[in-house]
Amino acid sequence: MNYYDTTWYQQELEEIVREKEEYFRGKNILITGARGMLGSMFVDAIMFANWQYGTNCKVYAVVRNEAAAKIRFEKYMTAPLFRLIVTDINQEIIDNIEGEVEYIVHGASNTHPLLYSRKPIETILTNVVGTNHLLEFAITHYCKRFLFLSSVEIYGENKGICERFKESDCGYIDSNTLRAGYPEGKRAGEALCQAYAKEYGLQSVILRLARCYGPGILENDSKALSQFLHRADAHEDIVLKSKGSQIFSYVYQADAVDALCFFLRNGIAGEAYNITGIDSDVTLRELAEYIAGVSGVSVVYELPSSEETTGYSTASRALLDGEKAKEAGWISRYRIQEGIRKCLL
Repeated sequence: MNYYDTTWYQQELEEIVREKEEYFRGKNILITGARGMLGSMFVDAIMFANWQYGTNCKVYAVVRNEAAAKIRFEKYMTAPLFRLIVTDINQEIIDNIEGEVEYIVHGASNTHPLLYSRKPIETILTNVVGTNHLLEFAITHYCKRFLFLSSVEIYGENKGICERFKESDCGYIDSNTLRAGYPEGKRAGEALCQAYAKEYGLQSVILRLARCYGPGILENDSKALSQFLHRADAHEDIVLKSKGSQIFSYVYQADAVDALCFFLRNGIAGEAYNITGIDSDVTLRELAEYIAGVSGVSVVYELPSSEETTGYSTASRALLDGEKAKEAGWISRYRIQEGIRKCLL
């Protein structure tokens, strides 16, 4: 059984849309990166609200891989409130939608190390050219709210400037490296949102997501935690390709999508918000050992390949301060231990 057909996943969707279904009632909403971990759950949440609460929200799901998307969204393909759009936003503006699209969520992006190293140009362009194309689309379709999914990576390395990154902080990034394409692209995407707000009055909100994980992690995701989970699910030893002393903030998939729904409606235009999980700051070694313990496997150490090293983040400490999001009224539900266990069900 697919995780998205389980009872516990349906309960997560209920928790997300409960008291939020009115946000989307009668609206048209477009999301890029719709087949990704967060994008697919967001689509599920809106369609759940349509079926359970009669929300009547039209979903435009933008993807590049048509075959994979049709499998993931099989139960929606004939639904009148769902439309699959296959395109590459780096190459063209979406031009086959007429009328207003009140909400736009830009979630398309390369999000893991091997893609950063293998497709560095695409990594940058999706966050710059693709974002610009989508912002142009927003203006011509009378968008009322544009949500840009950014990343903790925009803060770069914390060289002792603070304990946790607040939205007003800015760490160090060596822009003259291949790996810089992702964080610099996200920074440029954020700047474009601000530029369109100034010139066109577009209401945009930015979410800076902690490192995301959940049952929807794609099979080719090369992030460390993703690989830990894939190997544990296959009952193979966890491979740690460093001493594991790096400490990061994480956020569970359902929490991230809950925040997406909340701030799409309630975020202040022009503001950025850190999104991180409750009690979810942990080192890679602690993660590896916890997952191995739950799964009954061992942790082994292995040197990374040169290709992997090229795509890895050099940050050793990237913790997010989530107070601004809490002050706005959003609080996460899942501690990392609970989230990890759900990934391994």
